[in-house]
Amino acid sequence: MSASVIAATELAQVTNLLRQGKLAEAESSCRNMLTKAPGNAAAIHLLGLIRKDRGDTADGERLLRESIALAPRQPDFKANLANLLRRTGRPKLAETLYREALQLDRNQPGARVGLIRALSDQGEHVAAESEARTLLAANQRDSTAWSLLAMTLREQMRLPEAEQAYRRAIEVAPNQPQAHHNLGSLLNRMDRAEEALQALERAQSLGLSGLELVFNRGVALTQLLRLDEAERAFEQAVALNPLHGEAQVNLARVRFMRGDPDFSRSIAAAANKRSDPNLQILLSLILRRAGDLPRAESTLRDVILRSGTSPEACAALAEVLLESGQLKEAETHALEAAGARPNDARFSDVLVTILLSRGRPQDALPFIQRQRAQNPLGQTWLAYEATAARMLGDPLYQELYDYDRLVRTYDIEAPIGWSSMQELNDALLHALNQRHPFSNHPLDQSLRNGSQTARNLLVESDPAIRAILEIFKLPLQDYQQRIGADPNHPLTARNQGAVDIVGAWSVQLRREGYHVNHVHPDGWISSAYYVAVPEEVQDETLMSGWLKFGEPRFAVPGATPEAVIQPRPGRLVLFPSYMWHGTNPIHGSDPRTTIAFDAVPRKPTT
Repeated sequence: MSASVIAATELAQVTNLLRQGKLAEAESSCRNMLTKAPGNAAAIHLLGLIRKDRGDTADGERLLRESIALAPRQPDFKANLANLLRRTGRPKLAETLYREALQLDRNQPGARVGLIRALSDQGEHVAAESEARTLLAANQRDSTAWSLLAMTLREQMRLPEAEQAYRRAIEVAPNQPQAHHNLGSLLNRMDRAEEALQALERAQSLGLSGLELVFNRGVALTQLLRLDEAERAFEQAVALNPLHGEAQVNLARVRFMRGDPDFSRSIAAAANKRSDPNLQILLSLILRRAGDLPRAESTLRDVILRSGTSPEACAALAEVLLESGQLKEAETHALEAAGARPNDARFSDVLVTILLSRGRPQDALPFIQRQRAQNPLGQTWLAYEATAARMLGDPLYQELYDYDRLVRTYDIEAPIGWSSMQELNDALLHALNQRHPFSNHPLDQSLRNGSQTARNLLVESDPAIRAILEIFKLPLQDYQQRIGADPNHPLTARNQGAVDIVGAWSVQLRREGYHVNHVHPDGWISSAYYVAVPEEVQDETLMSGWLKFGEPRFAVPGATPEAVIQPRPGRLVLFPSYMWHGTNPIHGSDPRTTIAFDAVPRKPTT
């Protein structure tokens, strides 16, 4: 038997040991080979893979690079090094190597799969989609290719297309649990919780387990209002990984909305036990949103004392100090965060809010203009721009906040099939009451002392809900017609045709309930529809529960409410999503029940 045949046999044996996970034995055999043939590129490459799998990525990378230097035209060598680079957070370098591998062998699927993932890691989702379609062109029965295409479409928010691609992946390989799981996760994002749960349970029946599965089950169960099960699912997720911030936040959120006074116990215990600054910052966020400002502040000061300043910690502390009225110190921390990350909208947001509250619109404008340029459709930045213009006496404010023209009310008439609006509203109230089981408001919404439905009303099948959503289309069309299509106005420039309602929800405000002033960051036209209102809204002096416009979230000198609307059952109010709006508190025991939605211009079909 020739030396080359012996070498090939030994390499195959080592490869088999590596696949079986017998890493120590594989490494020993590989080093024996290299003692006899120190320049064998394949053996060096194999040793690099073994060292990488044993946890020494630096030595693994060194050996993989050495093998490529010895055999630069081996595409799998380049692809394997690219895999290591991508998994250690260097997707751009990985992309270069994947492309080099494909130049050597354009039909190597592993390199193209890696390239798709590397592009996706960099946010290059359109390019990743193109590569996924190339992979599919070679084999329409490739389940992995369909799943990768679905991933690229999901990241572009082309969710129906992503769903179709995941379903093709399952059609090709029906017993592939990860595809069922990914479909379930996508359906959660589409608020189709019943279908999501079915897909997730199918993945589980096929043997899938782990944190992501139980977390996504928790999301679906929350939407279905199966709250005991949802809480247990999130508990299981944080038990699997106490440092998983999203699972911890969702567990705290469900407990808070259920009225648990110790809602933050899990994330607090994990943050304190591990002294993890990221988890402590998340804890402070939850506490701030729950209104516990002293504890949120002390948590952040402890983070900074123990771990030093970071943009995230500084911005979080600035937000707490802003809410507690400590504006001067808040500005110091916000400036540090925004200075470290000038293009990060989150950090500029808190700084701009503070500067406007301190009466310094000129200082705020450069930050506002930077974000307006980066995100021209961002409704929050339009609101800040309008507020600064108002403070400076700039006519732009009147253009953006033309209440007579841009805030319109519609008293809805009963549709066919309903004898009156009272009958429809009574049916709506009955349906919505069943969807308001929570004791407290969500931790991440504008309402206080009330509750909000857990999922998008657009997916509900209740006939009253379906009827009212259908009715809203006519007022929307009238609103579009009346506001016009001036290309120089940021609202009307987008008024170029059909619109879609993209999110709808219901809110119940209870005693002392109200909405803090806010905007809808991702909307275009926003709304409030009154299903049932307490008797106290009739008092035109107190104006309890009335909708108000023009007052920012935090107090700004001279920026008080400029327009108010009295609630009335059957009344719909439409207004720009960038317009500051909130409500006066209600004081009695009768709740105020509303439906709200956001509408955006319909995307052109491709």
